[in-house]
Amino acid sequence: QTQLVESGGGLVQPGGSLRLSCAGSGFTFDYYAISWFRQAPGKEREGVSCISASGLTTNYSDSVKGRFTISRDNAKNTVYLQMHSLKPEDTAIYTCAARDLCSDYGSWYDYWGQGTQVTVSS
Repeated sequence: QTQLVESGGGLVQPGGSLRLSCAGSGFTFDYYAISWFRQAPGKEREGVSCISASGLTTNYSDSVKGRFTISRDNAKNTVYLQMHSLKPEDTAIYTCAARDLCSDYGSWYDYWGQGTQVTVSS
């Protein structure tokens, strides 16, 4: 069974940090790029960051560049999103998704996780 499972979300104060994890199973993880998307209430889904299958290429949205870092450990079938200097506007459900190449188009992705809630509030 193909699965992507996110973890690491929670409540954090502004300026704080969180590390999200996305664990894959049931498919050849190191053949797939992994993206993080987020969706806040009343807003459209937004691509946050992507890492290529090899891990050599990463990209970030302008809203998180310099604050978030994506990485992967293919031996553990896991991708991480380290988030620093969190802001209230980062509050959203964060979901990881997999496809062969990074893309901003969510509909092109083959596999999706269920999401993890990140809330930034004092």
